[in-house]
Amino acid sequence: MQPAQAATVFIVDDDAGVREALAWLLRTRRLLSEPFASAEDFLARMAGHEPAEPCCLLLDVRMPGMSGLALFEQLQARALAALMPVIFLTGHADVPTAVDLVKRGAFDFCEKPFSDNALVDRIEKALALSALALSARREQLRLQARLAELTERERDVMRLVVEGLPNKLIADQLDISVRTVEVHRARLFDKMEVKSAVELANLLRGLPAGA
Repeated sequence: MQPAQAATVFIVDDDAGVREALAWLLRTRRLLSEPFASAEDFLARMAGHEPAEPCCLLLDVRMPGMSGLALFEQLQARALAALMPVIFLTGHADVPTAVDLVKRGAFDFCEKPFSDNALVDRIEKALALSALALSARREQLRLQARLAELTERERDVMRLVVEGLPNKLIADQLDISVRTVEVHRARLFDKMEVKSAVELANLLRGLPAGA
């Protein structure tokens, strides 16, 4: 499974030797990498923006200052862990912690010393997952932009259309004419780029609650 060419593997490990070895390994597999000596440095790099291209994070569990665990929790709080799958790099003593982190949403973990082939395979799968997540995120943002263009009345009509009500009942509920409903419905479908109530309902189903 090949990731996109623009994909980046972020390496966060306080051990310079580990960072250099991982960067070299990734270069041999034609994968871009960006190393960081601390969780704090990585957070500064990511401050204020989401990743635009597929990426994943190789993250040491134990580091001076902010630990890998604390960094992971911050990424989850900012909803970045789904866009940037995290692979933990662990020593033997940290394996139980890493297993728990996978249960909490990390992509995977790899025990040191790691197998080059096994690690690269996990990285490529993580990058492919990131590409899918970013695509879904972009589509969600486009959908939210379309929703923002709707008038309040078009939103009222949309809610009732999605509930399956015919134009006559929508007109009765909103105390407007059937012709007015038809106009709002046509504008609604045009703005949302759909051709049927079923298509509209399916489109809205992917939105998070409250969007």
